[in-house]
Amino acid sequence: MSWQTGLAVYFVIWWIALFAVLPWGVRRVDPEDLNPGEDPGSPAKPRILLKFAATSVLAGIIFAGFYWLHESGLVSFRQ
Repeated sequence: MSWQTGLAVYFVIWWIALFAVLPWGVRRVDPEDLNPGEDPGSPAKPRILLKFAATSVLAGIIFAGFYWLHESGLVSFRQ
């Protein structure tokens, strides 16, 4: 696998993992603390940088498994 292919696969895995990580630890804003025009379902503390870090670690683990399967020959993507 070339580094460009590996980067593309990691990028796709990262985005899929992000959608799995985004709901972790979400708490809604208290109704008393809402500002006018603010969505009542918006998260109180999104902690997006922490979620990006968790996504990167999770995607790295998944990619390592994918890379191992690909390089070991157990799974082939060629005919």
